[in-house]
Amino acid sequence: MARRDSEEVHSITSARAANSSQVDHRERNYLISMAIRVACFLAFVAVDHWVRWLFLVGAVLLPYVAVVIGNSAIRNVGDGPSPFGVDRKQLDR
Repeated sequence: MARRDSEEVHSITSARAANSSQVDHRERNYLISMAIRVACFLAFVAVDHWVRWLFLVGAVLLPYVAVVIGNSAIRNVGDGPSPFGVDRKQLDR
């Protein structure tokens, strides 16, 4: 039976989201960051003011920041229990 787009789907598992959706999200964020980097380079070339050095610093540091943010683990609803034990109940003393 075909499912309509307006129907709400309920999750009955603690399985993680598909890896492809996480990769798509990371790629989109990385492409946005690199577009901002290109804009910084163009502004560095076009602007003749002390602000141009801020654009250069942004263009040089942005790839590092984009990679760190892109590789950070994103926990979503349905990712299962926390690996840090936050979901455990504290014992009374």
